[in-house]
Amino acid sequence: QLQLVESGGGSVQAGGSLRLSCAASGDPYSRACMAWFRQGLGKEREEIATIDMFGRTTYKDSVNGRFTISQDNAKNSLYLQMNNLEPEDTAMYFCAADRGQHWPRSCPARLPYEHWGQGTQVTVSA
Repeated sequence: QLQLVESGGGSVQAGGSLRLSCAASGDPYSRACMAWFRQGLGKEREEIATIDMFGRTTYKDSVNGRFTISQDNAKNSLYLQMNNLEPEDTAMYFCAADRGQHWPRSCPARLPYEHWGQGTQVTVSA
């Protein structure tokens, strides 16, 4: 089945940048919809960016303009470029994938993603 492995996390100063990667292996049909989530210590997991099979993207308001989600199908990889990081961005970041809706082909809002990576930690210090 589909496997997802995140990488690229680390510790940075406020204002710095990080690029997260999510390597996928398995049937591409199972990753028609992909997303990045994050969960801070003691907080609920939140969706921060999504990308569908047509390349359409959505962002959480607090990261819009600072984060960019992208996908390289040739490399079977998902990316999250994070710029102007703030301490509030400190969290465990997860990659998620789902087959989506077949008819019409779409990635519905509040999609319960079927596949998840183990996460990569991002720590932003002041």
